[in-house]
Amino acid sequence: MEKNKVFYTPEQYASEQARQMDSSRGPLVIASCSSGTYLAEQTVQRYKQLSAESKSHSVPTYLKDIDHRFTDTETCVRLEHYVNGADVFLFQSLFNPLSGLSIDQNYMAFLIAVRAFREHGARHITGVLPYPAYARQDKPSAFKREPITAKLMADLALAAGIDRLIIWAPHSGQLRGFYNGITVYLLDPLTFFLDEFSRFEGRDDVIAVAPDAGASKFVTHFSRSLNINSAIASKYRPRAEEAIISEIIGDFRNKTTAIILDDMISNGGTIFALTKKLALEKGIREVYIGVSHNLSVGSAPERLAELHATCNLKQVVVTNSIPQAADFLALPMVKMKCLSDIFSRTINRIHYHKSVSEVFKSRLQKE
Repeated sequence: MEKNKVFYTPEQYASEQARQMDSSRGPLVIASCSSGTYLAEQTVQRYKQLSAESKSHSVPTYLKDIDHRFTDTETCVRLEHYVNGADVFLFQSLFNPLSGLSIDQNYMAFLIAVRAFREHGARHITGVLPYPAYARQDKPSAFKREPITAKLMADLALAAGIDRLIIWAPHSGQLRGFYNGITVYLLDPLTFFLDEFSRFEGRDDVIAVAPDAGASKFVTHFSRSLNINSAIASKYRPRAEEAIISEIIGDFRNKTTAIILDDMISNGGTIFALTKKLALEKGIREVYIGVSHNLSVGSAPERLAELHATCNLKQVVVTNSIPQAADFLALPMVKMKCLSDIFSRTINRIHYHKSVSEVFKSRLQKE
């Protein structure tokens, strides 16, 4: 072995760095735990396409399915590639109904993977969590003895060694404050839905509807950008995961089409009650739904199918922030949009120290 391969000098190191043309954050590595592989693979593919379109041959190193389980169900993470000094973006789907693993198992795999990269010298570790499980537990329920579980999950991620986080459409913006000052990118779905529903812009017969007070600000921004009216539903829950819409506040004169936007569909109770009320009491003849996260658990698929058959539901736009079951995607009114372009552009801008907000500004500049 040549002597200069054994002992480095500052001059040799500087020369190597210049030849490699890496970002100052280090070589780009995209990795995925097994439940996050479905979206990580599509993001890597899209990143390569964007690089080729820009006449670049630079592609990220991709480490796939880095976690596995022993027979006693313990989780183990093993890295098959050198990561010392790397800029790592780690994908994990905390809720993946197709994997057979629970949210808690997926979270544990994510934490162990973060620690693996930290202990083996990664320079930066950015967690990419398309669906932020536990985000709804950002405060105790009124008059209930509950912990702030979202803060606990943040503490665990910080202890594991994460130094940056990317989340798609979180339930609450205050999630950022739980991470003790590290950079948390909460990717806003506003431009995503503006592009998707741009065909309704300026129409007097269309109204955007917030299913509850929590979605009202988002729906207001959406309606102003499209120059349409908006309304808000008054909702209460007599018990967990059951929703009752008492009234819908807004001007429905001459309105025939409604667009409902929400951060998630879980068992579909809120969407079911709201769509029925719009069709039966407000005279709405076409209902369109856009959701950032489709959990579609319990009776949600059956409820959406019933709304399509009886209550004028024309389309449900979902993302792949959570892997979608084939039988759900087979429903005639369902349209799934892939997030790989958004994530690949976001990763690219972080890697090269550029503004992430530029990815989302194009449509909003019309406001």
